[in-house]
Amino acid sequence: MPDRIEIRISGLGGQGVVLAGQILGKAAVYSGKNAVQTQSYGAEARGSAARSEVIISGDKIGFPMIRKCDILIAMSQEAVEKNVKALKEGGLLLIDTTTVKSVPKTKARIIKIPATGTSKKVFGEKIYANMIMLGALIKMTGIVNEESVEKAVNKTFSEKFASINIEAYKKGKELARMEEADLP
Repeated sequence: MPDRIEIRISGLGGQGVVLAGQILGKAAVYSGKNAVQTQSYGAEARGSAARSEVIISGDKIGFPMIRKCDILIAMSQEAVEKNVKALKEGGLLLIDTTTVKSVPKTKARIIKIPATGTSKKVFGEKIYANMIMLGALIKMTGIVNEESVEKAVNKTFSEKFASINIEAYKKGKELARMEEADLP
């Protein structure tokens, strides 16, 4: 992994993209790294464009904004279309195949995870898709360790909600493992 990695998580308000970024940033700090997390979303938070950006580095972070991301997570069709230009050539694009039906042409490695569909099927609600995508990201990249993610989740949610979010995170890791097996 490079010394500095820039991640953009994008989707629609209500999908938990900001929360996923916050948890990833905390997990990076718990892993002994430096991290900065920023967020933006439309005026009506639910249903409008939303994104969270996380920079993780072994060194101090002098400039807290992403220029070109190494990793793009797209949780909606609009998100992938709007943000794919910001992905570095050779970067990693994780898409939620439940909500993203077509991927613009890109010179990135594409990982397809049916996060929203899996969340509805396994947990009865789509609100855990963000944690499924986070689990897939961690499995595919190893940018933070599992204990750090679980610690971040436990510090963010009450005990009741932490356990289901950790289950969703682990489900994402499992889906990524299956996706990895399908790679050439």
